[in-house]
Amino acid sequence: SLERIKQMFYHAYNSYLENAFPYDELRPLTCDGQDTWGSFSLTLIDALDTLLILGNHTEFQRVASLLQDTVDFDIDVNASVFETNIRVVGGLLSAHLLSKHAGVEVEMGWPCSGPLLRMAEEAARKLLPAFQTPTGMPYGTVNLLTGVNPTETPVTCTAGVGTFILEFATLSRLTGDPVFEDVARRALKSLWKTRSDIGLVGNHIDVITSKWVAQDAGIGAGVDSYFEYLVKGSIMLQDEELLSMFLEYDKSIKNYTKFDDWYLWVQMHKGTVSMPVFQSLEAFWPGLQSLLGNLDSAMRTFHNYYSVWRQFGGLPEFYSIPQGYTVDKREGYPLRPELIESAMYLYRATGDPTVLQLGRDAVESIEKISRVTCGFASVKDVRDHKLDNRMESFFLAETVKYLYLLFDPDNFLHNSGTDFEAGGPQGDCILGAGGYIFNTEAHPLDPAALHCCSRAQDERRELQDILLSLSEPFTNPQAQQSEEAEEDTASNKDPPSSKSSESIAVKPGVARRAPMLSCPMQPFSTRFSIHGQVFSDNM
Repeated sequence: SLERIKQMFYHAYNSYLENAFPYDELRPLTCDGQDTWGSFSLTLIDALDTLLILGNHTEFQRVASLLQDTVDFDIDVNASVFETNIRVVGGLLSAHLLSKHAGVEVEMGWPCSGPLLRMAEEAARKLLPAFQTPTGMPYGTVNLLTGVNPTETPVTCTAGVGTFILEFATLSRLTGDPVFEDVARRALKSLWKTRSDIGLVGNHIDVITSKWVAQDAGIGAGVDSYFEYLVKGSIMLQDEELLSMFLEYDKSIKNYTKFDDWYLWVQMHKGTVSMPVFQSLEAFWPGLQSLLGNLDSAMRTFHNYYSVWRQFGGLPEFYSIPQGYTVDKREGYPLRPELIESAMYLYRATGDPTVLQLGRDAVESIEKISRVTCGFASVKDVRDHKLDNRMESFFLAETVKYLYLLFDPDNFLHNSGTDFEAGGPQGDCILGAGGYIFNTEAHPLDPAALHCCSRAQDERRELQDILLSLSEPFTNPQAQQSEEAEEDTASNKDPPSSKSSESIAVKPGVARRAPMLSCPMQPFSTRFSIHGQVFSDNM
């Protein structure tokens, strides 16, 4: 099977290079290309880390340097803030963090510096104007040259507000510039405040007024990756607050939207069913639940979704649960990865062979239905398997990648700490030891790199503090103590929100004063379990 999946990848990838590059996406029926989400050779950025996962170091190296020479973000293009973040910023960060593994000659100081990291930062900076709103929730679209258009709609989907913390915190921790993590956290906090009395969020919100425009609550389109990033963000950043937010949502989702291991759409204030529909985007949910160890319910839901796949040879965008059939105008399957993604997580957690069977079915269906001379085409209608002239970049970034990882237990991404590499400004960081967190476009991020670079910055700051304090005139220690005591009482007015345990992250806006000549170290005590990542013991 691995060989077949590899062949699928190269059939699509080579078709893109021959017919569509430098456009964003391949049009497989007409064998040409089109710009879709901007104009960044998107498929190439999105597919870069997949090349490495399939073991192709030389092409990874070639494309990494090609992108540095050809991609320009100073262009007069209106781009989706959400899509640019997950595909472009996420893809570049992931490629940057994997470049040493791919045999690229990395800069001194990698992973805290490097050309792909600088590109990711440049792309993310172009998105920052979108966050300048009264609420801190971002506009959905930004012009890469001029910022937010004056006539831009203030209505954004929930996922478009809450799907930044992985990429932006990674950028901040690697580069030392806190602005990215700060705006992502501010957006999350604003969104959290808008939930209804029964603990649900809708799927479109006005970022100026915080008023809900679309009040359907569910786990699918427009909401999905917000919940995903609360869980994955809490794991990557060892952040209890993000996890407790998710667990509160999870309770309300179970209470109001879950019926017979399906999830429906309900009115966010009243909890009454508004759409008894399964959307293919919801198929990520069993995989997310597996990260929390909720395997029984995850498997039951997975089997519901898999039965829909078997009915059509793909997942229609919408499926009516009471009618057991497709929904008008939503019969397409654009080769989405979500069910395969869940299969990968569940197979890692359970080893259940029925999960592997979905992978085989997916390879068969996609080969039989979607393969054309120039790549793979989206399915316009799962009932008669008519095709659409589009191959989304996520086919190479996610669908093929999760399929490959499902069937390749020895892949370096599944590493559980046996292999690692050294890096960091002093060369003393352990990197690539596993525990990768996938962003919502399946770009793996290495949590150890965040720790490595933020530790290096802490040490630099600590050294500066020490040198400064040595150069200051000697002060009376008694006086200094009383000053510090005053500072303490002043800061006690605002009690910490959770048990104040040492965390890698300093509270935003609070500079941690280093004790004189303390050991510049922090424990990176993450424990992993077979069900996916769990928190360290001292939580």
